[in-house]
Amino acid sequence: MVQLFEVEKFEEGRQSSKGNQLKWKSGHRWYKADYAGYEGLAEYVTSRLMVFSTLDKRSYIAYDTEEIQYRDTKYRGCVSDDFLPQGWQMITLERLFHSFRGESLYRQIYQFAETEDRLRFLVEETQRMTGLRDFGVYVSRLLTLDALFLNEDRHMHNIAVLLDEMGNFHECPVFDNGAALLSDTTMDYPPSADVDSCMKRVRAKTLCPDFDEQLDTAEKLYGKQIRFSFEKNDLKRILSEEAYYPEEMKERVIYILTMQMRKYRYLW
Repeated sequence: MVQLFEVEKFEEGRQSSKGNQLKWKSGHRWYKADYAGYEGLAEYVTSRLMVFSTLDKRSYIAYDTEEIQYRDTKYRGCVSDDFLPQGWQMITLERLFHSFRGESLYRQIYQFAETEDRLRFLVEETQRMTGLRDFGVYVSRLLTLDALFLNEDRHMHNIAVLLDEMGNFHECPVFDNGAALLSDTTMDYPPSADVDSCMKRVRAKTLCPDFDEQLDTAEKLYGKQIRFSFEKNDLKRILSEEAYYPEEMKERVIYILTMQMRKYRYLW
């Protein structure tokens, strides 16, 4: 367990569609407390499973679970290293578009009726503003991960680029998967709910509400960009090594991912 203090608390200017988690920066580490369910467990599991993929380890953030003492309350949550080099900034796509164009990226995207046109616009405009190449490959990876892990909170504040001290842009490691795996047990997916029904009604928030439509579009435009190699025993081992979350939450995660592995077996 780690004890955190008011001086380390981070006030974020943006808010997730699921609300704001308590966040702290202590030394070179970031801590996030669970807000609506088991976000910390979702971050832990998704990042551990990315190890079993064709992704470079530098392309995603690794999370561990943590028990956090803050004031008089004990929270479950997660911890990760600060990945930003000295002098670098992380700039969300919403902020990037507003800086360059003076208007909301979401408003720009939803001027297009078709998901394919939305994705092409997002990629081409980001490349034009940043000079990044192959940003479509990057977005295709994100949408693959979101479909597999059912991350329902990949909005334009959760896709970002990095700006170094020389003014050059870089791809940002994959971060913020806390809304994956039906982690919101407080509002949308309570423990008493039927998991299969919950999986059917979960919705994406990037380009359209349908995870498969987003993924099909990304693969059509930019190809299949990730392969996975984990199996159920790997998942069970990862969860057995976790110290803070109850078994019923872990069993739910195992069930969800078992179903998703069957659905997206072509990615293996």
